[in-house]
Amino acid sequence: MATTETAVRELTYGEAVREAIAEEMRRDPRVFLIGEDVAEAGHPFKTLVGLVQEFGTDRIVDTPTATSSR
Repeated sequence: MATTETAVRELTYGEAVREAIAEEMRRDPRVFLIGEDVAEAGHPFKTLVGLVQEFGTDRIVDTPTATSSR
């Protein structure tokens, strides 16, 4: 009986998120990411680091924190 070995990759949750976003952005040029601290800071936990370098600030867009005071 022959067995086939399959390589298993281990990723952190953050690595998997970054990889999935990058994969979709490479596949479809209409996909973009917008949010607080997603571009220059790379997100508080550095999950998104490298995306702005690959896709630019036209597709990875930082938004300001918005609060409403009346």
